[in-house]
Amino acid sequence: MLTLASKLKRDDGLKGSRTSATASDSTRRVSVRDRLLVKEVAELEANLPCTCKVHFPDPNKLHCFQLTVSPDEGYYQGGKFQFETEVPDAYNMVPPKVRCLTRIWHPNITETGEICLSLLREHSIDGTGWAPTRTLKDVVWGLNSLFTDLLNFDDPLNIEAAEHHLRDKEDFRNKVEDYIKRYAR
Repeated sequence: MLTLASKLKRDDGLKGSRTSATASDSTRRVSVRDRLLVKEVAELEANLPCTCKVHFPDPNKLHCFQLTVSPDEGYYQGGKFQFETEVPDAYNMVPPKVRCLTRIWHPNITETGEICLSLLREHSIDGTGWAPTRTLKDVVWGLNSLFTDLLNFDDPLNIEAAEHHLRDKEDFRNKVEDYIKRYAR
């Protein structure tokens, strides 16, 4: 599936047979990000949570992919939530940019798709933010956990959703179910 991987192998083979730098040298260079992504995508696909699916709209662009999370427990059970991930050129020194494409009523995700997940922060006060040792697998598992054990009402991004939960848990559950029926099927 990874056509970029075959490109990397082909480029490595050409490197050994080339004796001088040519004009086509610049077209054969592969970024550090893309070399990392070939390894990380293979690891991710081998260790994907059963509630997640990854889709690469263009297999030659491993830096842009979509993630579908389908929680099998909790408030969000039965929904399918789409996330768009873009890995910047400066990866792995900076985290991927992730946005939720599915409208959701969640304390850690705004209705416009912004996500509060410390490992997606370049600088985090609690020390759990992005680090070059983190991988795409960590990001996917973190996003998946936002629907279970990382669901955080105490430090919300969507304050209105968190306050709604504190005020009336049953009505919160009803609103989540309504959003799932309308936007996450």
